[in-house]
Amino acid sequence: MIPKIQKILYATDLSANSVYALRYAMNSALKHDAEVIILHVLEDVDPASQVMLDLYIDEKRHKKIVDEHAAEAKNLIMDRLRAIRDKELKDHPEVADKVISIEVCEGFPAERILSKAEELNCDEIIMGTHSKGLIANTFLGSTAKRVLRRTRKPVFIIPLPKGETDITLQNG
Repeated sequence: MIPKIQKILYATDLSANSVYALRYAMNSALKHDAEVIILHVLEDVDPASQVMLDLYIDEKRHKKIVDEHAAEAKNLIMDRLRAIRDKELKDHPEVADKVISIEVCEGFPAERILSKAEELNCDEIIMGTHSKGLIANTFLGSTAKRVLRRTRKPVFIIPLPKGETDITLQNG
């Protein structure tokens, strides 16, 4: 028997594809009558770069920068949710209420996605993937690949179709 989907973790990098993948997350929530948790990870810098940053930015300044970026990310996510509700879910405005949490945290994306999915007891993970060059059709993004390799939960990787962008949602 297939387990019931009650909680969905939608992981977003806020790229152009993320709006398209958000549509899938909201549709899945509607179809399964599930809750959605939206997660954005502010990626940590590599250790060598962190040493350099520590020379120029103290902990208080670093926290202020992270807090500003987190607030910007949450506002962008809320704007996208409103746009989807107003433009694509007019018949189901209640689906926006399925989003029970918008979380922004620091870390390495794959690790944070996996730990949040476990911590929050999510039944599935939805995330987008975007192309980065000529070999885009051959390889998944590194974050998506790491999540797929290490989870025992269903993962839906939503590719961006030709012609779809963030602008499509905002101007459509």
